Amino acid sequence: MSLVPSLTESVALSAPGLLVGATEWCTHPADLEVARVKGTKWPDVEAIRALAPDLVLANAEENRVEDIAALRAAGVPVWVTAAATVPQALDSLQRMLAALEVAGPSWLAQARDVWSGPGAEPSRPVLVPIWRRPWMVLGRDTFAGDLLSRLGYANLYTGHADRYPKIPIEQLRASGPSLVVLPDEPYLFTADDGPEAFPGLSCALVSGRHLTWYGPSMVEARTILADQLEAGRRGSVRS
Repeated sequence: MSLVPSLTESVALSAPGLLVGATEWCTHPADLEVARVKGTKWPDVEAIRALAPDLVLANAEENRVEDIAALRAAGVPVWVTAAATVPQALDSLQRMLAALEVAGPSWLAQARDVWSGPGAEPSRPVLVPIWRRPWMVLGRDTFAGDLLSRLGYANLYTGHADRYPKIPIEQLRASGPSLVVLPDEPYLFTADDGPEAFPGLSCALVSGRHLTWYGPSMVEARTILADQLEAGRRGSVRS
């Protein structure tokens, strides 16, 4: 049972048939047919218990502490991931799959190869909103922030005390980014919803799945994100 979209995809592609349930937000692979237990936040704990999974996969950011505690109190084992860097994510996936007695899948080896080495020097300051009303951005110690740094982009709020700080829009505009990175999840930023809030600044619309998920998407994330970020720098999306 998985309560995390990226972990759902990781297990489904590595060991088809192993999953008995997933959340309604688990959209990959598209043909996954398992019981659905509502969302990543406030999942249906009773429905999960009824499925009697040997293990529930969760994430420290994606899932609420209360729900994890409720499952454990009901006698359901829960495996919680909490990676904050690309190497930590790859190692965490390897440990998780080993715990499920799944041999190392080819996509994991490919992802390690794609992200091996130090990466580019993070020299381009970027702002990464993840929500609006209120505005929230990437702060310290995040997988997405580390991934961007390996592509040569430095998160302006990486030194903030909070991992996902709420910052007034006026401060965000004045923070001096060379690029505003707008993912399509968790908030669905689009060409008509997001760039207009940053007049005069270049904006890049990027895939939230490739920016924030760790799993099979990491194999193609480097190429896809590099292209989307470069398109934003060239001004194909501008406020």
